[in-house]
Amino acid sequence: MRVQMAPDKFKGTLSASEVAAALAAGWRRARPGDEILELPVADGGDGTLSTLVAALGGEVRRAKVAGPLGDPVEAEYGLVETSGGTEAIIEMARASGLGLVSESRRDPLGATTRGTGELILEAVEAGATKVLVCIGGSATNDAGAGMAQALGVRLLDEAGAELPPGAAALDRLAAIDLGGLDPRVAKASVLVACDVDNPLTGPRGASAVYGPQKGASPEDVAFLDRCLGRFSSVAGRDLGLDLRDIEGAGAAGGMGAGLIAFLGARLRPGFDLVADVLDLPRRIAEADLVVTGEGRFDRQSLHGKAPAGVLHLAGETGTRAVVVAGQVEEGVEVPAERVVDLSARFGLEAAMDRPRALLEDVAAELAEGLA
Repeated sequence: MRVQMAPDKFKGTLSASEVAAALAAGWRRARPGDEILELPVADGGDGTLSTLVAALGGEVRRAKVAGPLGDPVEAEYGLVETSGGTEAIIEMARASGLGLVSESRRDPLGATTRGTGELILEAVEAGATKVLVCIGGSATNDAGAGMAQALGVRLLDEAGAELPPGAAALDRLAAIDLGGLDPRVAKASVLVACDVDNPLTGPRGASAVYGPQKGASPEDVAFLDRCLGRFSSVAGRDLGLDLRDIEGAGAAGGMGAGLIAFLGARLRPGFDLVADVLDLPRRIAEADLVVTGEGRFDRQSLHGKAPAGVLHLAGETGTRAVVVAGQVEEGVEVPAERVVDLSARFGLEAAMDRPRALLEDVAAELAEGLA
């Protein structure tokens, strides 16, 4: 058999590459004669940088930038040489991610995307003329305001003063001035890999859906939604853009909307972009079986996340598919031949403490039962 191991990360425990390696090791243990291919996937969220740099043969660089609460962090970004010049890969989670903030310090009203802007500036200073920004996993809700300010955009209140960092300040936004935008950034082509399709505001918007996991109370969610609504209104007046109904504008606390408004970016579903780079449709079509999964497979997984994309491609090509997840949300219908929930089978503590060993064992069992 030819078996394609195409998982996403198990967030908090293993990277996508580590998951793929564990699944492959377990399968080989049971069926050493099979052809096992390891092809970790991503969807534009955290983990996409590593996947794309490895696939494209790029290099990873590091820069000291502002973290989501202003503390300095050392963040990685990628540079890839292509026929069209130097392309940068920026993963906002490296500079503005929720994983950089302890649970007790989460502050969606004050967190800033400034560090992501500083990474973009580092990349264009290194010669990048194309910038791919992978958004997701953010600690922020500021619609990319901090990013824009790092790149020279002025966000002003009624008195003409510059807004301070954080989403809460957008409630006082009166004007957007792009005149100071760094000319190298202005000339760059910016593409956004986005892992969700949420609009900027409303019941499916950035604040309502993702605010609580970033520490927002119900009262905070209502206020943050109002702040993003004000940003949308001012952007519509000053920049001539209607951001209200754009799919993905609400990704990463409104970062999708900010990249469109400030940098003229194009949004593209992150999984589709990664699938093209990896030539995933062909590779899945040529496999007898594909194994995918992620740390938690839930209802949101079915809306733009990598495992759902893999399952869709498998369905189109008639390839048998299996899902192995750290945890599967109750009631979610997973379109796969087999679904393995490590937490349900071994307990949550074991799934968190011994994911590599459990993945190997499960893969060996699947090899014996599905071959």
